[in-house]
Amino acid sequence: MAQTLSPDRAHEWITRWDRQQEGYLPDREERFTVLIDAVEAHVGRADPLVLDLGCGPGSLSARLLDRLPRATVVAVDADPLLLALGRACYSSLPGLRFAELDLRRPGWSRELGLERAPDAAVSTTALHWLAERDLRALYAELAGLLRPGGILLNGDHLEADGSASRLRGLEREIARKAIRRRFPDGHPEDWRQWWDAFTADPALASLMAGLENGSSAASHDGSESILMSAHVEALREAGFTEIDTIWQRGDDRILAALLP
Repeated sequence: MAQTLSPDRAHEWITRWDRQQEGYLPDREERFTVLIDAVEAHVGRADPLVLDLGCGPGSLSARLLDRLPRATVVAVDADPLLLALGRACYSSLPGLRFAELDLRRPGWSRELGLERAPDAAVSTTALHWLAERDLRALYAELAGLLRPGGILLNGDHLEADGSASRLRGLEREIARKAIRRRFPDGHPEDWRQWWDAFTADPALASLMAGLENGSSAASHDGSESILMSAHVEALREAGFTEIDTIWQRGDDRILAALLP
């Protein structure tokens, strides 16, 4: 990607990515800020090792390193196009490393080549794509990977328990109102429009030609682990002992989980 897409052009695409994401998450930047606040407050060191799970093009990773420049962030995603975009844009950040790995595949963490146990794992708007069985396996693997007392921070659309149907409806309506206030004329560009435009960029032609199965992220369809209760139960089964929401706007929340 570094040979086919300049850092400036990659930055333009990520800026456009961030903008279309705000069409679904009007408080996205505040969520980023709170999540990084939690990392900084909890880990107790200026040079933490942090995993960014389902990192996409690295928007959260870059913001984390802007706040904690001595940190090391290993950003993991299965999509080669988004990773290539992040590598091109953020090649000047020495603390950032991207890894193309499928979080649904058992043992993915062994391929990271980590020299010590991570202090924290973070994720934003990614883990709800996983089927519940894959989510449970992921959390179990994380519980064995993070250091004692390590933290997981998951910012995502996580709805109230299925039995609380009126609360789920209320959360969704709060989210819709926030989006309408931020974008009264509708989304400037939705997720599908961004992907269609991105993959049509001539600068990506050589990279696209080398992909056997195309972009995995571009084919996402549906949200399989959208209930907060599914995440809480999976985290508890994995061995996390303190689990709670530390920030929320409608159904957009940061779920935090601590190891003993």
